[in-house]
Amino acid sequence: MDLGSGLGHLSYSTLVHAGDTWDEMRASLTTYVPRVKARLSPDRPFGVSLRLAAAAAETLVADRDECERLAAFLETEDLYVYTVNAFVYGGFKGQIVKERVYEPDWQTEERVRYTTQVADVLAQISPGAVQPSIQTAPMGFKPKASGPHVVAAYRANVLRVGAHLVEIEQRTGKVITLAIEPEPHCFLETTDDAIDFFERHLYTGSAARELAKLTRLPISEANAALRRHIGVVFDIGHQAVEFEEPVAALQKLFDAGIPVFKLQLAAALRLPTVTAEDVARLRRFAGTIYLTQTVERRDGALTRYLNMEDAFAAWDSDPGPREWRVHFHVPIFLPDLGDVQTTRFAIEAALELHKRQPLSRQLEVETYTWDVLPSELKSGDIVEYVSRELEWAREQLLDPDRST
Repeated sequence: MDLGSGLGHLSYSTLVHAGDTWDEMRASLTTYVPRVKARLSPDRPFGVSLRLAAAAAETLVADRDECERLAAFLETEDLYVYTVNAFVYGGFKGQIVKERVYEPDWQTEERVRYTTQVADVLAQISPGAVQPSIQTAPMGFKPKASGPHVVAAYRANVLRVGAHLVEIEQRTGKVITLAIEPEPHCFLETTDDAIDFFERHLYTGSAARELAKLTRLPISEANAALRRHIGVVFDIGHQAVEFEEPVAALQKLFDAGIPVFKLQLAAALRLPTVTAEDVARLRRFAGTIYLTQTVERRDGALTRYLNMEDAFAAWDSDPGPREWRVHFHVPIFLPDLGDVQTTRFAIEAALELHKRQPLSRQLEVETYTWDVLPSELKSGDIVEYVSRELEWAREQLLDPDRST
C-alpha cells in the first residue's frame, strides 16, 4: 500500500508462505494476500512483495498465458507487485536450507538467468510507476568468495543483468532495479562491504564502459544507468546483528551515492549480557532449517559464528560477559520476547529517520520464520500475524501523536 506523503509502499514478504514452485506460490498468493489487503487496505490498492523461485519464474516466462492470468488476478483484486524476492533460488520451506540459500551464487550462469527471468516477469505484470525492485543475494557465501577471480565474476554478471534492465527500460519504459542485500557471513556482510564493492567494482569508469558496450549507451548514460538500476536492500535486522547503528549506516550509503531501493523491516534476537540462563532460553530457537548467524561483542571485539550452536559451544568452553545478536527473524510488533530481547529498537530508529526524511520508495516487513517460530510467539493464524506486523509499522509512520 502507498503510505502517501512520500513515505513509499509498504507490504510484507510472501517468502513467509509456501512458494517453492509457481503452483505453491499462486496458491499462497490467492489464499492469503487478499485477506491481508481486506484488513490493511480495503479501499485502496495493496502492494505485493512477491516471492519467485527460479522454477516459478521459468514457468511464468515460458507460459505467457499464465503470466497474463497473474496480471489479471492482480488487477481484479486491486493488487500491484512492487518488489520480487529473487534471493532464494530453490527450496525454502520444509527442508534444510542453511548456506544453500545463497546457491547458485553470482558467479554462475544460473543466477544470471534466474534474475533476468524475474525481470521479464516484472516487465509484464508490474505497473511502471512503482519502479519495481528485484531483491537478490549478497553475491555469495563468504567462504566461497576465495579470490579476485570470484569478485570479477560477481561484477561481470551483475553488469550483464544491469544491461538486461536497461534493455527492458528502452523497450517498455519501465525502470526495474536490482537490489543487493548484505547478510551476515556473506561476501557483502556489512554496510562498509557493500560500499567497497560498489565503489571499487560497480560505480566505476570501467564498469560504465563495460555496460556501454553491452547496451550501446554513451558512457555518460551508462554511468547514470548503473546508479538508476543497481543499488541495495537495507535489511535493518541484518545490519543490527552486525552491531551497526541504522541511522549512521544509512547515512554512509547516502554519502556514497548508493540508492536504497528497499528498506526491509526485520527484528533479530538480542542478548545484551549473556548468562547461562540466557543460553538455555535461546536453545528453543536452535536447530532450525535456516542459518542463525550470531555476532558476539566481547570487550569491544566482534566474533562471528555461522549458527547459534557455534556460539553456544564457545560459551561452554569459555563463559563470561558478552552480547549476542542472532539472525533469527522475530515478529516486529513485539517489543521483546519476554525473557529474550530483540533488535526492534533499530527498526524504530530507522523509521523515525524515514518519517522525517524518506529513505526509500519501498518498505517491506520480512519475518519469514513463521514455520519455525516457537509456538508461544505465533499470534493467531498467519494472516493475523503479518497484519499485526504491517499495522505496527504503519502506526510508527502515520500516527500523528508519535514524535518526529
